[in-house]
Amino acid sequence: MDAFDLQLHIDPGLVHRILDQFALSPSGAHGATHWARVLANGTRLAAQTGARVEVVQLFALFHDARRINEGADPEHGQRGADLAREKLGAWFELSAADMDRLYDACAYHSDGRTDHPDVTVQTCWDADRLDLPRVGVSVDKRYLCTLAAKQRELREWAGERGSRLLVPDFYRDEWGLSYTPPKWARAR
Repeated sequence: MDAFDLQLHIDPGLVHRILDQFALSPSGAHGATHWARVLANGTRLAAQTGARVEVVQLFALFHDARRINEGADPEHGQRGADLAREKLGAWFELSAADMDRLYDACAYHSDGRTDHPDVTVQTCWDADRLDLPRVGVSVDKRYLCTLAAKQRELREWAGERGSRLLVPDFYRDEWGLSYTPPKWARAR
């Protein structure tokens, strides 16, 4: 299912540690299936933007990890950033500069910003926004940060995967998770 060579830069056990404390369904709109698509989007983007791939992949796991509901939850990004900072050294390793990138990317990802000066943070935000079709929202190029994300081919690739709720192969093969589409997805 993955149309490009994707190398994971994170320990699959980290996914399970995050899921152990996750309050929502892994198959929900903001759960691990979404994280997997964001990781795939971000890894593909990073190949073009030069972003720090490990940070982008960790962002995919932490950005929604502390959501308390599937609707309005304005503080979830900050809580995800705090979780990442709290688990640095215990669950994963990053340099101080990369941890700052991860923190900013998580904390501000749902604010609609495009003005962060760091390409890694921009790539994280774009990776998440490219998965908006999963909830029936079209991607607006005005809210994308990088030229790579604004390319029609990449937006269509990510949009198709999101709208069809496709789950990358590594979700099952490397993360060891099974996927049953949630009721809200089957009703579409």
